[in-house]
Amino acid sequence: MRDIKKIIVVKIGTSVLTDKGGNLDAKVISHIVRQTQELKRSGLQVVIVSSGAIVAGMQILNLSKRPGYLPDIQACAAVGQTQLMNMYDAHFKKLKLVSAQVLLTQDDINNRTRYLNARNTILALLKRNSVPIVNENDTVSTEEIKFGDNDRLSALVANLIEAHKLIIMSNVEGLYRYDIKDRTKRELIHRVDNITEDIERLALDECSSFGVGGMYSKIEAAKMATNAGIECMIIDGKIENILLNAVKGKKLGTVFTARQPKISARKRWIAYSSRTAGNIQVDEGAKEVLVKKNRSLLASGIINCTGRFNAGETVSIVDAGNKEFARGITYYSSTELIKIKGQKAKDIEKILGYKYYDEVIHRDNLVIL
Repeated sequence: MRDIKKIIVVKIGTSVLTDKGGNLDAKVISHIVRQTQELKRSGLQVVIVSSGAIVAGMQILNLSKRPGYLPDIQACAAVGQTQLMNMYDAHFKKLKLVSAQVLLTQDDINNRTRYLNARNTILALLKRNSVPIVNENDTVSTEEIKFGDNDRLSALVANLIEAHKLIIMSNVEGLYRYDIKDRTKRELIHRVDNITEDIERLALDECSSFGVGGMYSKIEAAKMATNAGIECMIIDGKIENILLNAVKGKKLGTVFTARQPKISARKRWIAYSSRTAGNIQVDEGAKEVLVKKNRSLLASGIINCTGRFNAGETVSIVDAGNKEFARGITYYSSTELIKIKGQKAKDIEKILGYKYYDEVIHRDNLVIL
């Protein structure tokens, strides 16, 4: 299915889709749909990751502010998702385009089989010239299986389908650098080649009373996308024809350049799509070998492990200071690793009574973050 043209993932925040009163704005949705049509005419495929279901449900249920109780939020999502899709579908139908609803939970991304099923479904929709509209399945999502916000979801979707570009539409122009002495003075940063700690500190985590995301979540999404080789942009979704101009390469918003070379699809899943089941702490010698020499992780370099995990699960690899620097799929469980940590490969069978592999994590199943 990779004969599909270049794919743009467009994330649309609640702040873009709503008016000053917090109600869904049909004019904005119509404008986004029309721009989507123009992008498709230019030869691009578009996947929309849309917020707005919960606020649409609040509108119908006459709630003035976002509920704090999870079942109430899920009720709003159940009511509002239908309303949201009806609005999209009506505007797409006017332009003779077919839209499709795709609802995901974190479990769909964590599980490799479901992950591939979701990927194949979205690619099949694109191949048939449909416009997939993705949202979190808030009606069934609990804290344990939530993405957190749709910024993160959009980066995961872009990663899932190997998109060419991720565009995050917000209610701000992009990432600003503020004057230290006068917070009212700010400068828009047009290009970021490396998301450093200084860049992260610029991301003030301000969010509206309706949405859940802030600039920090957008920076995290940009980090996930660019590390997977996908360019990311943050733009003001309220500006006329902003999406078309962004794709044309006009200087606007903030562009986060993609890191090269791209990593394989399987390693992208390990790094960003699967949740880690625990941590493996390694010494500085092991870290250097993993990072600089592209080697596998051996038991001899392991200091400790935390959490309970089985063989075949994804784990975080942390250094002596407990800072994560890699992820991988382990051949051994946490119980087994406690017994063989710091030991040589030749002694594993003597300690456990069996040995699966010399390596704890093979380099083919390991990603440096």
